Amino acid sequence: MKTLIAAYSGVLRGERRAEAARSENKNGGSALSREGSGRWGTGSSILSALQDIFSVSWLNRSKVEKQLQVISVLQWVLSFLVLGVACSVILMYTFCTDCWLLAVLYFTWLAFDWNTPKKGGRRSQWVRNWAVWRYFRDYFPIQLVKTHNLLTTRNYIFGYHPHGIMGLGAFCNFSTEATEVSKKFPGIRPYLATLAGNFRMPVLREYLMSGGICPVNRDTIDYLLSKNGSGNAIIIVVGGAAESLSSMPGKNAVTLRNRKGFVKLALRHGADLVPTYSFGENEVYKQVIFEEGSWGRWVQKKFQKYIGFAPCIFHGRGLFSSDTWGLVPYSKPITTVVGEPITVPKLEYPTQKDIDMYHAMYMEALVKLFDNHKTKFGLPETEVLEVN
Repeated sequence: MKTLIAAYSGVLRGERRAEAARSENKNGGSALSREGSGRWGTGSSILSALQDIFSVSWLNRSKVEKQLQVISVLQWVLSFLVLGVACSVILMYTFCTDCWLLAVLYFTWLAFDWNTPKKGGRRSQWVRNWAVWRYFRDYFPIQLVKTHNLLTTRNYIFGYHPHGIMGLGAFCNFSTEATEVSKKFPGIRPYLATLAGNFRMPVLREYLMSGGICPVNRDTIDYLLSKNGSGNAIIIVVGGAAESLSSMPGKNAVTLRNRKGFVKLALRHGADLVPTYSFGENEVYKQVIFEEGSWGRWVQKKFQKYIGFAPCIFHGRGLFSSDTWGLVPYSKPITTVVGEPITVPKLEYPTQKDIDMYHAMYMEALVKLFDNHKTKFGLPETEVLEVN
């Protein structure tokens, strides 16, 4: 604005000089020449001023968008880490205040609604299409790559790899419409499966269900694959907590060799298996890796065994600067590639031989998917997927 005012002042000065020149030169020849040059100079000043203003405006808009991206990511990270606990504490405190009736009403509703997550939850297209998820997507950025069509007459179990620290690619691609999963796979309803304990947390459970997130337990999966029609796709992060403990930048490793439960479920319901690999998932956080046999790894395994998750000591960047530590993940590209479905027959009582055969087929398909796409997303041809 100051630049524009200065330019406008230049216009006034030019007009004054031109008026003075006209009064001194009756024939106006030389004055007209000076007036023209004065007006030409002031026009250039205005043009230059406008260019400066639009340049500054564009830079400010770019900075605002970047901060909105950071905030959108941070709100999900904080929701994931503390929303459930914080809301539980607030509700318990509310019992001790004049607003105790609100807490009673919510817990009454909670008891009535307790089994809803096991039936697929209450997804909300409005929530899945929030603008905040587009800022979330653009921060990294995150993209979803489709390699094959999926039939709406079949049900599917997606194996998502690797877990990373928080499975950010899985959340963005399958629990929001930021990467247009419904347009890329029309007629397919994705359900991202996560720890059942999250659905015992007040308010957090409503937030998760609105995005189409459900508990990763047998009752829920049985319901979705047998009583919810066709076109369902359950996304299971197969490696789970054990895989998150080995998550670190530059490492492509999956915990899969002894994970066969999802294959058994697929056989029991005749749901096709779909290998899915997310390039860059391990790059967004750094964590302290405890060696096998250390006290730190012992504590993590105990948590994993009795609670269902393993606490990690990790960090990303700070809220205002990428040079400081904080909870905001680093902005590294995450590309989730959905592979070719493996047709699975329906066997009510699959044998161990059946399970082993389709598990081997799945591992081979996942390694092939990784090898076919690794060079497209910055990995060398010599990179090998480590299957543990």
